[in-house]
Amino acid sequence: VISNNPDVLLTLGREELQKLDHDLEMVLSAVQAKNKKLKEDFKREQEWLEEQQQLIEALNVTEKEMKTQVIQFSEERAFQGLKSKMLKIKAYKEEILSALGEFLEEHFPLPDKDEFVKKKNSSDDPTIQLVTLHEILENLINKLMDTPHDPYLIINSSFWPPYIELLLRYGIALRHPEDPNRIRLEAFHQ
Repeated sequence: VISNNPDVLLTLGREELQKLDHDLEMVLSAVQAKNKKLKEDFKREQEWLEEQQQLIEALNVTEKEMKTQVIQFSEERAFQGLKSKMLKIKAYKEEILSALGEFLEEHFPLPDKDEFVKKKNSSDDPTIQLVTLHEILENLINKLMDTPHDPYLIINSSFWPPYIELLLRYGIALRHPEDPNRIRLEAFHQ
């Protein structure tokens, strides 16, 4: 039952307003406290974000430095690897050439001087120094490697004809298509 007395109504209205004012102040205080906490959290998050960005920048710089070091290290390592392989190949080449020389000296010796002079005509010069098969092959290889555009070697009287015939017959050397006094090594590497 509500009274019609204005004083009672005024008092009740005041009490309600005071209660409402008190509740609103409490809500305002809670909202301000929450805002303050959110501002602090936001500030902490911003600081963390800045730290993370600085860390990312530092890591990017370190990554670039490491890449250049890795590239230099890799190039240096590759160069050293190639250098050691080249040395091994050169040593192997020398070993093979030495074995080839020994094989050729043993199985393909030069003819005796007396035998060679008897077979030649008396008009030829008997003082010709014959070239070994090893030297012929070496000259052919050098000619092919030094001047690949003109790999032909001119056959002269110091080359023993059976050696030239041997090289031609077994496909190790080829005659020049226009000049039969010139031969070249077969291009096995192609």
